[in-house]
Amino acid sequence: MNIEKIKRNVLLNPGPSTTTDTVKMAQVVPDICPREKDFAGLMRGLREDLVKIVHGDTEKYTSVLFCGSGTLNIDVCLNSLLPAGKKILVVNNGAYSTRAVEICRYYGLPHIDLSFPVDQIPDLAVVEETLKNDPEIALVHTTHNETGTGLLNPIREIGALAHRYGAIFTVDTTSTYAMRPIDIGKDNIDFCMASAQKGLMAMTGLSFIVGNRALIEASAAYPKRSYYCNLYLQYDFFERTGEMHFTPPVQTIYAALQALREYWAEGEQAKWERHTRVFRAICEGLDELGFRQVIKPEWRSGLVASAVYPDDPAWSFEAVHDYCYERGFTIYPGKISTTNTFRLCALGAIDEGDIRDFFAVFREALSVTGVQIPVRYNG
Repeated sequence: MNIEKIKRNVLLNPGPSTTTDTVKMAQVVPDICPREKDFAGLMRGLREDLVKIVHGDTEKYTSVLFCGSGTLNIDVCLNSLLPAGKKILVVNNGAYSTRAVEICRYYGLPHIDLSFPVDQIPDLAVVEETLKNDPEIALVHTTHNETGTGLLNPIREIGALAHRYGAIFTVDTTSTYAMRPIDIGKDNIDFCMASAQKGLMAMTGLSFIVGNRALIEASAAYPKRSYYCNLYLQYDFFERTGEMHFTPPVQTIYAALQALREYWAEGEQAKWERHTRVFRAICEGLDELGFRQVIKPEWRSGLVASAVYPDDPAWSFEAVHDYCYERGFTIYPGKISTTNTFRLCALGAIDEGDIRDFFAVFREALSVTGVQIPVRYNG
């Protein structure tokens, strides 16, 4: 395969993200059985790097790899880390925390769905009152960046409350990990999670949980609610053999290793500054065209812009999407049940120049489809 012939698309969806050609090509390797010691050695280094990205001490924290999407991680944490007779508190203000609630329902796990409006951060006083009034809560879960809206939740504060009342804290960091700087200790996180195709800018199929070793080992005594999705089972096999319990996504792991090399070469702060430039350019482009965003500036994650459909009979998300897609840019529908929105995201191997190019095409799409510029809203 000639690397120069790979067409570059700019993905402004919330993952999978735009990847470098070197990450793509890292998958083209000699065939290897994943039970070979050489491959197990690669996974050992990968697991350690995943902990280091969130500034974890590799003696206290570890990472556990799974073959699947980000949703699998939520499933694993909730079904594996709840002791018998205890409850989960889901601090819920968006689609992905709602997914955690759905997982609790499917397993029949005792839980409290503490819901807040999707465009607002949680009321910490209400979170504390809920914890204070129910000593059976043993696990608190929330989402760092609610990707459906781009709302950033105050995880450090929620984690402090969880620990104050004797609960562990699991956080869905799927759309912040390796982008927004995270410190697993300072942020009061016991378990965080992600998948390789988002912040790492690698390929789909590899998900992972970073968490406290002692808490994983304690979970060996908890009820077994799943086989494939049991955290201790997978952790224990890694610790004993250096391998995944089941067949790993071999080529995807090679891509992730290359993505990690590129992550360290760019550096945590420089990478976050690049994502910030991209997000700023997205917001400026939306403002220039008159689009309204759902989330207040002070509550935005800096990674996802959720824009409201204009009140214009000519507006068609599908038509605008298709025009942009044909020219190498992908935009994404929203995920709010009560409001029609679309999303533009600052993930992936892109920079502000890509956003300028995108908005030139996006403006054309609006003009071609007859949408008034600047866009208009009724009230």
